[in-house]
Parts: sequence; structure tokens; C-alpha cells
Amino acid sequence: MPMSDFYQNLRSKIGTDLIFSPSVAAIIRDKEGKILFQRPTAESVIWSLPAGAIELGETPSQAVVREVWEETGLNVTPMALVGAFGGQEFRFRYADGNQVEYVVLVFDCKVDSGELEAIDGESFELRYFTVEQMPPLALPYPKRIFQQKRIDSALFN
Repeated sequence: MPMSDFYQNLRSKIGTDLIFSPSVAAIIRDKEGKILFQRPTAESVIWSLPAGAIELGETPSQAVVREVWEETGLNVTPMALVGAFGGQEFRFRYADGNQVEYVVLVFDCKVDSGELEAIDGESFELRYFTVEQMPPLALPYPKRIFQQKRIDSALFN
């Protein structure tokens, strides 16, 4: 879903002004340890992790499960929180002029089921990359979060 009713309503009141957006992102690895990234359009050279806003009434772990399914067709379980990021470096201006400063909780996730396909139209291309071959990203996540190993004992509500 490109923009929820909540954010559409907010944008109708404030226009394209800068807002905070509590968000989640997922690190999903294939069997070889490559990480899944998405490219939003054919013209885009910037990629991202499967990610999106936390909706009202939703926990961060529920949000990451929903966002991953919408953008990739995969059902995942969040296994570990690998980072929380924000600040001026996490500001982004969309093509429509909307400005966002993300506060992003990044989860390491394991795939439970599903077929890799964009469900909501937000992903033009989905592809796994090694850490060494990662494409340019929309947000400046520190490389160390991609090199961490999954902690399978963590559960989130």
C-alpha cells in the first residue's frame, strides 16, 4: 500500500512539510547469506530494504511482517532488532515533494514461506546482493548491520 489513510489525511492538512515517520525495515537473507533489496522503479538507481511506516495500533514487529509481505510476497518472523536509526541523515524527499524524517527500527528476519513477488506495486525489482555488492541505498544504514549474524532466540511483540 503506497500511503495509508492516516498519512493521506495528515498530508491533506500539512502538504509536503517534513514529518517524523516511525518505520521498520527488514534484513532478509537467502540460503547463501545474500540480503534482499528492492528497487522501486525501473528508472531508480537507489535501492532500499523492504520497509515502511508503522501504522496506528501496530507493533513494530507486526509492521515489519506486514511491510515485508506487501513488498515482497514473503511471510517472515522478526528474529532480532539489529538497529534503531534516525536524525537528519534519515530525511528523504519523495518525487511528489513529501518530506519525511524516518526513525527506523531494523529487524533481522527469517523467511517462513511465500514466493518472491511484489504484492503492492512498490517494488519494481527484488534482488539479493552480497554485502560487498550492495547497491546504493536511499537511507545511510551502517554497513555493520548487514554483517551481523542472526540471533534466533529473540522474539518480539
